[in-house]
Amino acid sequence: MSVTNINGNQAFQLPNGTFWLASGAYTNCTVAHCPVALSVYGYRPSLAASGVLIALYFICMIIQIVLGFRYKTWWFMGSMVFGCIDEILGYAGRILYWQNPWAQPGFIMQIVCITIGPVFFAAAIYVMLTQIITYLSPSHSRFAPKLFIWIFIPFDILSLVLQAIGGAMSSSSNGKSSTAVNIALAGLSIQVITLFFFCVLIVDYAIRSRSVWTKAALPTRFKVFCGFLALATILILIRCSYRIFELSEGYSRNSKALRDEGLFIGLESVMVIVAAYCLVVAHPGPVFKSGRLPPSDSERTSVEK
Repeated sequence: MSVTNINGNQAFQLPNGTFWLASGAYTNCTVAHCPVALSVYGYRPSLAASGVLIALYFICMIIQIVLGFRYKTWWFMGSMVFGCIDEILGYAGRILYWQNPWAQPGFIMQIVCITIGPVFFAAAIYVMLTQIITYLSPSHSRFAPKLFIWIFIPFDILSLVLQAIGGAMSSSSNGKSSTAVNIALAGLSIQVITLFFFCVLIVDYAIRSRSVWTKAALPTRFKVFCGFLALATILILIRCSYRIFELSEGYSRNSKALRDEGLFIGLESVMVIVAAYCLVVAHPGPVFKSGRLPPSDSERTSVEK
């Protein structure tokens, strides 16, 4: 048994002279005939991990639907539900990839869906800055609260489009297209930069509005909301940074980062599912149902004057 190269495509030759192609348009390898090391990722994804993640995202989706209808938070619910569906399809793709690491359907599903899934969760987070400003003190913001939506959502959509195009091109070329990788990296980079500036603007607003929130009796629910929203943002930022590192060498069979499932589970799967559940705790419905924070004593006095 030996590995050879036929017209630029990897092939596995059995002792009887039969060739099994591991790449290219005529790939016919299966786990019964070829070593899994010849596949793009070099491993068969964990069935247990994929199954658990599908179940967790399904539960998260149901919770978000219930809360969305209860509090009529349609944008937040839509973003979270689309994100959960996307992740479920992605990990279903990894199960298909486990069945046959050389088949296109599983590779396409997991590479596209898992790559773009967190974009929807980020969209849910971005809108929260507008609601936080409206709740605390719009007058302390550098911009009108709704302007933040027009700043961040277009960049989020651009990131989504680039990652989807890059993922689709990579899957159709079996990971061989460097252009596809560069497009996906551009999308991920835009997402990281957008999240970074989102964090900067949150800190900026926190500093500018400190006279409000340091004197007001902030509800515990609001404090918990802010803590889990911040954690979800950081987790998605870590995840996107990891994906840039993972794709830095493209879909090369020599890439250690790409072929390390433990790293993928730790910095992709765990980061995103924990972020998704952080956004269950940081649901805007219970926090912002009253509209805005009750005015402080000093604000009441200034209004009376």
